[in-house]
Amino acid sequence: MKIVFVHRNGPGQFVHLACHLANTGWQVTFLCETMNVRLPGIRTVRQRVTPPPPSTPFANYHQELGLQAATTLDALVRQEGPPDIVFGHIGWGSMMFARDVLPKTPLLGYCEHYYHAYGRDVGFAPEDKVTLAKRTQLRLRNSAQLATLDHLDAAISPTRWQKSAFPSVYQAKIGVCHDGVDIHRCRPNPEAQLTLPDGKVVSAGDKVITYVARDLEPYRGFPTFMRAAAKLAAIDPDVQFIVAGGDGVSYGTPRNDGRKWRDVMMEETGLDASRISFFGQIAHEQLIRLFQISAAHIYLTYPFVLSWSVLEAMACGAPVIASNTGPCLDIIKDRHNGLLSDFWDSDALVEKMKLCLTEPGTLPPLRQEARRTIAGNFALQNCLEQQTSLIERLISARQ
Repeated sequence: MKIVFVHRNGPGQFVHLACHLANTGWQVTFLCETMNVRLPGIRTVRQRVTPPPPSTPFANYHQELGLQAATTLDALVRQEGPPDIVFGHIGWGSMMFARDVLPKTPLLGYCEHYYHAYGRDVGFAPEDKVTLAKRTQLRLRNSAQLATLDHLDAAISPTRWQKSAFPSVYQAKIGVCHDGVDIHRCRPNPEAQLTLPDGKVVSAGDKVITYVARDLEPYRGFPTFMRAAAKLAAIDPDVQFIVAGGDGVSYGTPRNDGRKWRDVMMEETGLDASRISFFGQIAHEQLIRLFQISAAHIYLTYPFVLSWSVLEAMACGAPVIASNTGPCLDIIKDRHNGLLSDFWDSDALVEKMKLCLTEPGTLPPLRQEARRTIAGNFALQNCLEQQTSLIERLISARQ
């Protein structure tokens, strides 16, 4: 069986499924612009895309990406014949013209995020003014997804909340299945230790509060976390903060002054540098140890795509303090499998952190329920079985 994954920056969300299929004998190919890791037994076919001028409208940009992907896919099909199925991310237009290349091949789409001018990430920040230009820009960004959804056989969204953003006319076509969390690797470990950059070793049971994001920026609540950390550090001399994440911009826009949010927030809060350790972007094994030693893990997010990290933290049994925004409310119930706090309220966040540090004896049921939530809904093996079953059904239906 042959499958082609389509993603601008592979392997992305397809890493677990691609490896699983390759290990069971499938011929797996990635069609992408860049491939971030080399996966054994998996081939990469790169599409070349010339970056458009900055003024290029989103619709034209996504159309160009789609045409490039279709041209590359067509060349592959002419050389090797059609694959049994194509599974692609629909967000940037790369799957727009897949049906024109493969009129009889089942097409499966990955639906990550559908933009709205109101009620989700856009306009969430009080200073974010949603102008007419912004609203029309979002509609153009969505046009590639709508054009793609129209000809897909089926689609998958990782969470119910993310699926709910897509237009109701397509809801029946979109199933819910996460990429999966490896609950055997991500598990509690009371013996876990982590070495800080200054050589100090911290262990499970220490007063350690953790924060993780791909990049340290407002979309993931970094400013709110830093303000709360400075307030807590002022009243608790023993608490240590550990932060993992880069200094770039994954979501939103860069600061107008070009400064890093880490530097800005250290300056604003005056937090003693000896009380906080910045690890940058770290290896996955080290990230798991970070979750295992955490006395409280902070996860704040705009109403946007849910991060893998919060699910892995819950699988490790970390007490998670999350923002009361849509993607978190979809997973976490306050004082049941985690704690919820207002995204903007640093004082409320301090109180939740103090609770975790001063009453750790009350947390074991919450820790256990957090892991049960992940094991019951996001366990990797179950997710792989669901995805594989859908792929096999789509192929059978086309045949």
